Amino acid sequence: MLTDMLVFLKRFLSEPGRVGSIAPSSRFLCKEIMKQVPWQTAKTIVELGPGTGVFTKAILRNKRSDARFIAIERDAQFRELLEQRFPSVIVKQEALNLNDYLEELKIDQVDAIISGLPFAVFPEELRDGILREVHKALAPGGLFITFQYSLQLHAELQQRFSKVDIGFTALNIPPAFIYICHK
Repeated sequence: MLTDMLVFLKRFLSEPGRVGSIAPSSRFLCKEIMKQVPWQTAKTIVELGPGTGVFTKAILRNKRSDARFIAIERDAQFRELLEQRFPSVIVKQEALNLNDYLEELKIDQVDAIISGLPFAVFPEELRDGILREVHKALAPGGLFITFQYSLQLHAELQQRFSKVDIGFTALNIPPAFIYICHK
């Protein structure tokens, strides 16, 4: 959607340290990410950094009717857009507060966390804090699925998760590596 491209570009130019791309994720990247989620068994799904909602829309289409879904978006303009587009979705603000939100919502653990966060541009302390929250929130056997534009995060994810698989799609701007991390 051209409007989403313009919103993303504007947000990237105004805050490149918080918005990691000039464009929303492609439908090809979205399809590859969604293939990794165990839709039949996932009872709770969290999305980190949904931006304009490309993955959000796919999650809502694929999740079980009884599955809980929470989106966490730090950028106020993206959050407002998400709340307008997806009024039934719980939208929270800060990934560093993931486990506080889960406690507030009386959710013990999460089956899948899908992330569009630009870890490569985050300071180490922020990246470490978010990944700690992610690992703590995941149920045993849970999945953390994220994409990045380099392999920079690979070693760190291997230290935190029992298994890390990597996929790739060239059909995205820019091309993206997909990390599938198993707790």
